[in-house]
Amino acid sequence: MSQNENETQSESQSSSENQNGSIVQNDEASNTETSSGTATNRAPQQTTWQMMKGFLFRMVMIYMVTSFFRRPATTPTTPTVEDGMPVPVSRGPSHNLYSENSKFDMLFYLGDDDISPNFSNPNSLMWKHENVEYGDWYAGPTFDSSFTFSTTIQASEALMSNGSIYLHIYMLPRGWLPNRDAGKPEAYRINHKVKQLNKFKKRTFINTVNLLTGKTDTHPDLVKKENSSSVEILSHWHPNLTINYVIDQTPWTQGMVPAPLDQHIQFVADKPHYYPPIFINDYWNLQQDYMPINETTPELNFTLTVHPLSLIKWQFYAAQGMRNQWYSQLLGDGGGEQSDAEQDTLKQTMLETNPYLLALTVGVSIVHSVFEFLAFKNDIQFWKNRKSLEGLSVRSVFFGVFQSLIVLLYILDNETNFVVIISVGIGLLIDAWKITRVINLEIDYENKWFDAIPRITYTDKSTYVESQTKTYDQMAFKYLSWALFPLLASYGVYSLMYHEHKGWYSWVLSMLYGFLLMFGFIMMTPQLFINYKLKSVAHLPWRMMTYKALNTFIDDLFAFVIKMPTMYRLGCFRDDIVFLIFLYQRWIYKVDPTRVNEFGTTGESDDAPAVQDGDGAEATQAIKSSGAKKDD
Repeated sequence: MSQNENETQSESQSSSENQNGSIVQNDEASNTETSSGTATNRAPQQTTWQMMKGFLFRMVMIYMVTSFFRRPATTPTTPTVEDGMPVPVSRGPSHNLYSENSKFDMLFYLGDDDISPNFSNPNSLMWKHENVEYGDWYAGPTFDSSFTFSTTIQASEALMSNGSIYLHIYMLPRGWLPNRDAGKPEAYRINHKVKQLNKFKKRTFINTVNLLTGKTDTHPDLVKKENSSSVEILSHWHPNLTINYVIDQTPWTQGMVPAPLDQHIQFVADKPHYYPPIFINDYWNLQQDYMPINETTPELNFTLTVHPLSLIKWQFYAAQGMRNQWYSQLLGDGGGEQSDAEQDTLKQTMLETNPYLLALTVGVSIVHSVFEFLAFKNDIQFWKNRKSLEGLSVRSVFFGVFQSLIVLLYILDNETNFVVIISVGIGLLIDAWKITRVINLEIDYENKWFDAIPRITYTDKSTYVESQTKTYDQMAFKYLSWALFPLLASYGVYSLMYHEHKGWYSWVLSMLYGFLLMFGFIMMTPQLFINYKLKSVAHLPWRMMTYKALNTFIDDLFAFVIKMPTMYRLGCFRDDIVFLIFLYQRWIYKVDPTRVNEFGTTGESDDAPAVQDGDGAEATQAIKSSGAKKDD
């Protein structure tokens, strides 16, 4: 069995332990046993791009770490101070304090603070992991140097009252004790790490009710009380923790260790050595597995796993820690928790998905992001260079702005991730910019509102008014309203009767958002109707539509691979149907070289000037002639 296989097996074993694992006495150690603990409350599923963008970002982080590996730092390290006198920093290479095949012990104590445990209390020593050989990858019952210890921790009154509990980790020579041998000349060989076992998380209270009955189905403990905060900080517990000691003999130089490894390398004072990195690994601890600590949890199950870690995997985990710090700094206090929730989806996918299918998913996600960028670029280019509105549904552009505005207001009302808000806001600005391309906006300074505010007036462009496109557009929305408004009224009544909302404003936003998500594809039908009447599809932005269609087909693949709400899956398939209708229209409406294309030119002359607003009649006549030829 190879080194990486051993590590992968150990990590997967540690991550699969559930909260109801077996309880072992304090003086016993056993090998990791895999269990299939199933979470009852899964985090809400994210969209395909939201889930995979974090993975792509992490790949970039790993590349950056390896690229700058062993590069010197740009700023010198500040000298340490001892007894008021500066101590010069050693610039020579330092070596690992433990060489290959060195023997050491690992002692694990429980304490109420992060300074030191209470050595006088014999119960503070939780586990003594003895006679460990540094660099041995094949020790233990399963021959992967993985050892597991399980116990039950008695929660104190302070801990059940939002207190804290700490795990003190000592890595020291074989046979040593941290309190007895602290005065030895070689006491510098004692390596000490501290980890807070409990984690403070926000519990958000629910303040939604059925607007008709005033009642809610939410558990009473989660209902927001009057004149109280909507969130509460509670101490949470996770039953599993992994401790890794990194096997590495790199001659690090103090002040020249690249980030983020510099946060974990600790050098021995006045000695050309550094301590073996002890990495506290909780990467595979899913957020959904944390449980609150209160008076109902007097006993806490805890499973501790110890095994070695290679340098390359340590870099990966360290990069994740730096990423979480960046998210917390950029997005505020709530950004870190939102980022953790998003990462849970990725972690579950990595644990549950076939490796080959996972590799395919990563590759397809990269293609998806490329197509998304190309669709965005071609959409902007199409509307920027567009001179004639012949054959285009102007009302659909206005509805697109309305749809983007509803989505933005909805996510603001539900306190969504700041990054998502920025993305939707940029999309709204782009849709609003399209309005300036389909109508003539003017500012009237003579007829002001209340004699102070300039009046904004708009008129349709001549290429839209002087053609039959406006007539067909109005006709399409007339027929569309026959189905649109009854569906909207029905969905509004359904949402009011069976869903809970924070208020009437939230009900309106939720109703409109849900309706657009379910029936938004109906707004693509006016363009299909105009194409049918004009017997032409040459006016459509086919490049942009092709890229979006390819992304839709990729979403279809994810709909089968990734767990997501049924409504999102239906949204993928309905868009496929609409695009297939567009393809059918492109097939039956053959290309005519005399037809005016989307740039106002024909295939007969490449030097023909673009059609301006005043030349709308010529463009209209060309398309009418084309339609007459098709009818013949």
